[in-house]
Amino acid sequence: MTESLHDPQWQAGLLDCARQWVAQARATSQRRLLVLAGDAHWAREQALTLLGALQASPVCWVAVDGSRPGSRVPDGVHVEWLDRAGARGLLGQERDWLVMDAHAGLDPDVLGAVAGILRGGGLMLMLCPPLAQWPRTVDPAAARIAVYPHEVADLSGRFQRRLARLLEEAPESLLVEQGRALPGIPELPVPAAPVPAPAPFASVDQQAAVAAIEQVLVGHRRRPLVLVSDRGRGKSAALGIAAARLLRANTRPEGLRIVVTAPRRDAVAPLFEQARAVLPEAEQHQGGLRWRNASLCFEAPDSLCEHSPPADLLLVDEAAAIPAPLLRVLLERHSRVVFSTTEHGYEGTGRGFAVRFRQTLDQRTPGWRELRLHRPVRWADADPLERWLARALLLDADCAPDAAVQGLDPAETRVEILDRERLVADEQTLSALFGLLVVAHYRTSPNDLRNLLDGPGLQVYVTRYRGQIVAAALVAAEGGFDPAMAEAIFSGARRPRGHLLPQSLVTHAGLKAAAGLRCARIMRIAVHPAVQRRGLGRRLLHHIRREARRQGFDLLGTSFGATAGLLQFWRNEYLLPVRVGFRRGHASGEYSVMLLCAVSDAGEPVHHAARRRLLADLPHWLADPLRELDPDVAAALLIGETPDDAYVPAPDQRAMLEGFASGARSYEDSLGPLWRFVVHRLADPATELPVARRRLLIARVLQGRGWGRVAALCGEAGRAGVMARLRAVIGELLSAG
Repeated sequence: MTESLHDPQWQAGLLDCARQWVAQARATSQRRLLVLAGDAHWAREQALTLLGALQASPVCWVAVDGSRPGSRVPDGVHVEWLDRAGARGLLGQERDWLVMDAHAGLDPDVLGAVAGILRGGGLMLMLCPPLAQWPRTVDPAAARIAVYPHEVADLSGRFQRRLARLLEEAPESLLVEQGRALPGIPELPVPAAPVPAPAPFASVDQQAAVAAIEQVLVGHRRRPLVLVSDRGRGKSAALGIAAARLLRANTRPEGLRIVVTAPRRDAVAPLFEQARAVLPEAEQHQGGLRWRNASLCFEAPDSLCEHSPPADLLLVDEAAAIPAPLLRVLLERHSRVVFSTTEHGYEGTGRGFAVRFRQTLDQRTPGWRELRLHRPVRWADADPLERWLARALLLDADCAPDAAVQGLDPAETRVEILDRERLVADEQTLSALFGLLVVAHYRTSPNDLRNLLDGPGLQVYVTRYRGQIVAAALVAAEGGFDPAMAEAIFSGARRPRGHLLPQSLVTHAGLKAAAGLRCARIMRIAVHPAVQRRGLGRRLLHHIRREARRQGFDLLGTSFGATAGLLQFWRNEYLLPVRVGFRRGHASGEYSVMLLCAVSDAGEPVHHAARRRLLADLPHWLADPLRELDPDVAAALLIGETPDDAYVPAPDQRAMLEGFASGARSYEDSLGPLWRFVVHRLADPATELPVARRRLLIARVLQGRGWGRVAALCGEAGRAGVMARLRAVIGELLSAG
């Protein structure tokens, strides 16, 4: 029905509604959401007509597939046409007019990201299909979760169904549907006036944050500050203001160097803009600022860790999006650090970061301080758009309260597989489940919510205690390819979307038979932080293994950023490493590892073959592509199965080893026998060796790291100390047989 396009009275009424809605937004300095639900041509025509009548310019029009309306843009309206990549490039900027064209696909990550550029008094127009039809409408943005052989049209549409319901129920939105009468204007509460703050501060919260940042530089060493808030609270601006004030106030004869780091350089553009505004007389210098003998500059996190440039104060913006291992290195190397992180961000990273990084801070810098910023600065309190987005994308989802689960008795828990048709209508369960996944994994994003609801071949396991979710796992079905596809994967001609386990076994391990096997991959497993180390993860994993066997799978596996602790957990449950990646993961900062166990007779030979290849190749990889692998991780990977016969060096080889241990032979002359001896001893589960000695053997003998680096790793003064300890360790191993 398109009669409203040519109905002057209806059109005038819509314009009047829009004007009142915008006036309300400007009067309260809040943002407003106007939804145009109808066919694509109708919705786009209405949007362009409204933008022209409202004299809106410039307008950010986001269509993730890059499409544009066929109609002419009204005179006087400038439109920035943005696809998915362009929309993400707007982060840190501000706009008054935003159009989200869901007819071109609704990407949850993009929606969460670009909504933050809309400032108080601004309007977001969302164009979408009729709400009743939206769940059945093919969404091209959902291609990201459509694993082979599924196409976008095969997906369930649960995510869209939930979004449509939340739009229809939302008191914060103005919903205009094609063919229906115009709605009344919602009366929303007027926000309380904020407590004024002196310039250049946008709020008293920000003023307090700046004072706390300045104190980090002049106060006691090793007392880092953690700034936490939702988006739009002025954290980055606070970092910029504090940096500029410290540059201006510097009286140190030797100068002052403030270093900023963040996941991306463009993420700190607002920080530098704020610093320039506070200190306009500063000179731009190599991408940073210089004021007399003080400077503010940017360094990428990996560069900071690798080169360790000097810094009197380190500012880490969006710390939750930086791999945890890099954060630990920064914390160890810099005595004055400020970490800033978003708690309920579109990437959903803040709470998971907080849970894990607090433990690191408590252990290494117990005098650390946390400061929260509550008052928004880009829009007013109780912002309607912020509230709706938090519900729609579960940005504020939280797991069960600690008090409700702390008395847990594992015997009272039960495991179940959730029915996702029921889950999409059960907001309480969905929120608790997603909140737990967010806490457990710091890279959880809104698109993971779509995959949770619509991902094909996905099963959702939860452990409940008195109704509360205390553990959860997402398990994806993979593999089962026919011989033709197996051959195409083996030859490199095809890479079907998804199917990580079988494709890796075929492509990297050369095991063509793996393509035909059915694999169950544990994508995520999470245990409530308040009840960890009570065997819940183990009980859940046992249930998943039994179910995988019952459902006819051949292999059960997982893949993650390797740490020694995680590898030990999975080894205890008989999931063993079969593949190691050669590059650090961008999200985790760790080398990825793939683990498997067989759950059928057909899976056994593939599992054993993959294990044999890893154990044979790993010692050679450690000397080249895995030279930088954490020695503790390498030690966990090297351990093999109990050998039938213990390794015994040949007499001449043993004589060379004894000569090295006694000091009669050089390291270089003994390297061949040493390498073989160390590989076999570390692979033997019966070898008992303290962690520090394993690190020494791996870093020097297997990875070939330089003497200086090994000395630093082992706490020795130099080569002589390392050599003495190495000779002693080899002597002990020889004496032990």
